[in-house]
Amino acid sequence: MQNVTTSVQQVQEKLLELGHPNEVVKLTDSARTAQEAADALGCGVAQIAKSIIFKLKNTNQPLLVVASGVNRIDEKLVAQILNDKLGKADADFVRESTGFVIGGVPPLGHKKRILTLIDEDLFQYDTIWAAAGHPKAVFQLTPDELERMTKGQVVSVN
Repeated sequence: MQNVTTSVQQVQEKLLELGHPNEVVKLTDSARTAQEAADALGCGVAQIAKSIIFKLKNTNQPLLVVASGVNRIDEKLVAQILNDKLGKADADFVRESTGFVIGGVPPLGHKKRILTLIDEDLFQYDTIWAAAGHPKAVFQLTPDELERMTKGQVVSVN
């Protein structure tokens, strides 16, 4: 990949470290939203694994929810699962917690380990696509690889 940003290179290196040989793909158009990513990749929106960061109210710790691109995250349901309230994470909190900007947050390779929940709906697909550190960078993987690499808990998020 030419002209890769440091954050995209970081994700590629983390993928290789975790034994994932797929390369980060740089798109010509933005993949900031699940719809944009699906359009650019020629796949269904549901196959986009969007990474949403929340701030847990009791601990001020980040929570990563990796959800199918078609699903709206039910914050009350997730709060019940974790026995904590979810707060909105602003751009500064997201960058501080993950090392990445909103729109390009990957499901792995963060500055520190982040509690991760994975949408069970992603498991109906053979392959899914996730952000790779930049709004124009993505990588392909399977739901099982996502679970293994993130050590996330698979739950219903909607």
